[in-house]
Amino acid sequence: MKHLVAPSILSADFANLQKDIEMLNESEADWIHFDVMDGVFVPNISFGLPILKAVKKYAKKPLDVHLMVSEPHRYIEEFGKAGADNLTVHYETCPHLNKYIQQIHSNHMKAGVCLNPHSPVHLLEDIIQDLDLVLIMAVNPGFGGQEFIPRSFDKIRKLKKLIQDTGSSAWIEVDGAISTKNAGKLVEAGVDVLVAGSFVFNLHDNDPLKLISGLKNLSDSSA
Repeated sequence: MKHLVAPSILSADFANLQKDIEMLNESEADWIHFDVMDGVFVPNISFGLPILKAVKKYAKKPLDVHLMVSEPHRYIEEFGKAGADNLTVHYETCPHLNKYIQQIHSNHMKAGVCLNPHSPVHLLEDIIQDLDLVLIMAVNPGFGGQEFIPRSFDKIRKLKKLIQDTGSSAWIEVDGAISTKNAGKLVEAGVDVLVAGSFVFNLHDNDPLKLISGLKNLSDSSA
């Protein structure tokens, strides 16, 4: 399949959030990525259920929710009711991961697991076949604008091999310092979904629609 693009509204203009959501509706983006931070698991606070419910009113594309929170199982049902299509939790916060994945599926969402930069791929060996996606963090979670961690390429290749060897149908998603400079190499390594926030929303002298199109339609030179 052709890779997907999921702009992260963590970098959107919250004084004009409806306008940015409508822009994403008209763009070549496939999903809308929604980062939830609690100030405990990561050193930042973002937004939660009320904002998701508001975004759902205007979004015409699937909402891809990433929970960077402690005890994510407490919120799974509520995020399903609020309109999340995909729900990703962190391996590092889930002592009963299999149970939480079942809970996500029972609330009619695709289930994902995220790995922080220090967490190796082999941790997912016994659950990879139950997952719809795996999110690889190419920066330390919590803030936008960080530098891409180069060893993420090798990690993605290892994950791709694990998926192939186990017959899993999980997609590989990557988040952190994604731009047209590294997107082609990431897709070549096995990435199915590119998350981009700062690249899409923070380059004020550029057109977000054009930037999203560039991520979606990568030239051979970017690979």
